[in-house]
Amino acid sequence: MAREFYSEFVGTLFKQIAHVPEFDKDLKKLVKRFSSLEDDLRTFIKVAMNAYHKQKIDSKAIFPISDLGILTPKIFKAKKFACKALKGKGAQSGIRVIYAYHEDEDWIEFIEIYYKGDKVSEDRARIKTKYISGKITTKHSP
Repeated sequence: MAREFYSEFVGTLFKQIAHVPEFDKDLKKLVKRFSSLEDDLRTFIKVAMNAYHKQKIDSKAIFPISDLGILTPKIFKAKKFACKALKGKGAQSGIRVIYAYHEDEDWIEFIEIYYKGDKVSEDRARIKTKYISGKITTKHSP
């Protein structure tokens, strides 16, 4: 993608936003089915992530995943994600977003996005490979 969906929020809401290469593949696959997904992700960053991480408002949309054996960064799962392409579903769209929040550096790293109808849960092996082994490979916005 030439311009990342999150580039307008880099330096304004969060100091840095990035994603692992696998996230790009996940997103491209899902955008074919859910055309509004990139816009929905922008709204999610601006509203839900901003409220949760910056304003400390817990709307029960975002949950920490604490049983991974990873102390830092904190890994989160968004369960309430509104997708306009899934009409009538609202925040119960079934889209899940997994990301890491590096609190001290104030940056977000998207790890995985998936549709719950396609798979039951997040790819824990992907998360552990990235954060336990120390092999953090990210793609930063330009």
